[in-house]
Amino acid sequence: MEKAVELKAIGIYRSKQVHPYEAARQPREDRSHEGEITLESGQGFEQALEGLEGFDRLWLIFQFHHNSHWNPKVMPPRGTDRKMGVFATRAPYRPNALGLSCVRLQKIQELTLTVSGADLLDGTPIFDLKPYVPEADSFPDAKIGWLEGIEQNRHRILWTVTSQEQLTWLQGKGLENLKDFLEQQLEFEPFDKDRKRVSQTDQTNWVLAYRTWRAEFFLSGEKELTVTRLYSGYSADDLKSPEDKWADKELHRKYQSVFGESLSR
Repeated sequence: MEKAVELKAIGIYRSKQVHPYEAARQPREDRSHEGEITLESGQGFEQALEGLEGFDRLWLIFQFHHNSHWNPKVMPPRGTDRKMGVFATRAPYRPNALGLSCVRLQKIQELTLTVSGADLLDGTPIFDLKPYVPEADSFPDAKIGWLEGIEQNRHRILWTVTSQEQLTWLQGKGLENLKDFLEQQLEFEPFDKDRKRVSQTDQTNWVLAYRTWRAEFFLSGEKELTVTRLYSGYSADDLKSPEDKWADKELHRKYQSVFGESLSR
């Protein structure tokens, strides 16, 4: 084996995405997964950033800092029901825990870069930045192995007027990632109980859990799902209890006062 190479982070990525299930699935063009990379001071990185402001996209080389081990075979989150070699996936369980992410550069202010569309979590160490150059980095006709044909299994996600109103309200109260999470979970293998917190409530309806919230949905057409309502995972008795492990019961109470009967049974 060659001598080990020591890597030193040049900066840290900060965002509202803290838990692994909140990470975006690339590519994402919206700005709901926006974050900031703050580079180390006193390293001359101000000069190293010169010329980067003219690029739309960047490559980030980072560390999967939540992982302490690697697996030779992993179960991809979509597209197959069998394990694949980790080198044939983008899974975080890698021998050297290194990740590569293509993000949109929003702005640069001194040593802080604002980016969007990142599939990173808060606190991620950044090892390097490189500009995305389409003529060198894009190969649209390249084969994609076991991912061939995956798009034909994607479900279209629809929202009723009621569920959209509920979603908008919750997003305005701090759950900005709620829609992204629900749609990512439902797009592929939406009824997979082994990989998702999903359960069937009757012959028609299913429920997907997100933290202490629940989303009710049903199969409304071929490769089409409709989200009918969002409701609290707490029962009425739960909300009466002073115990508040997740520090969010007050939000659930406010939600109930706005939308009425929306509690877990």
